Amino acid sequence: MLRIIAPVAAVSAAVAIAAVWYVSQPNNDDQFAQCRASSVAGAGAIGGPFELVNGAGATVTEKDVITEPSLIYFGYTFCPDICPFDVARNAEAIDLVQENGMSATPVFITIDPERDTPEVVADYAENMHEKMIALTGSAAQIKAASQAYRTYYKAQPADDEFYLVDHSTFSYLVLPEHGFVEFFRREVTAEQMADQIGCFIENS
Repeated sequence: MLRIIAPVAAVSAAVAIAAVWYVSQPNNDDQFAQCRASSVAGAGAIGGPFELVNGAGATVTEKDVITEPSLIYFGYTFCPDICPFDVARNAEAIDLVQENGMSATPVFITIDPERDTPEVVADYAENMHEKMIALTGSAAQIKAASQAYRTYYKAQPADDEFYLVDHSTFSYLVLPEHGFVEFFRREVTAEQMADQIGCFIENS
C-alpha cells in the first residue's frame, strides 16, 4: 500500500507546478464560485484534447467521450487497494447525481496500457458502473492524456506481470462547454462529490 500512496506527494508538487492551487478569497468572475470551498486559480492548466481507445477498440477523442458532465479517474485494473475504492466511490456519486434528477458519466483512463487492453477495460467498466466509459490506448496516447491532466504514474520494477503502478488519485470533473472545473481528493465522500457535481451542473 505504501508503494501506491507515496507518490501522491509528488503529484501534489506536480499540481503546484501546473499552477493549480486554492485561494481563500472568492472570485467574482467565476460562475462556479458557489460550488467550491474556495476559488480555483490556474484551472486552464488542467485538461484538454486527448485521443484514446475505448472498450470496443475504437479510437475516440475527448469530444466523443465528454458529452455531458464527466468524472475522470486515472488508474489501472490490476490496482489492488486504491483504484477499486476510488472508482466505486465515483460510481456511487454518479448514482446520487442521477437520483437528484441530473446526469453525469464516470470515465476511467488506464495508466497501464500494457495489461489493460480494450477487452480488459470494457469488462472493468461493465463491472463498476453501467454508464462507465473505460479507455486505454498506446503508451504515447496514455502519456499525453496523463500530461494533459497533470497526473503522475510510474510502474514498479518487476520480473513478471504482477507489477504495481504508482499513480495519483485525483478525480476530475469536466464539463463539455467548460472543460476541467474541479478535482476531488480521496477523502471526499460520494455524497459530498454528488452535491458539488450537482452544483456545477445547475450553474453551467
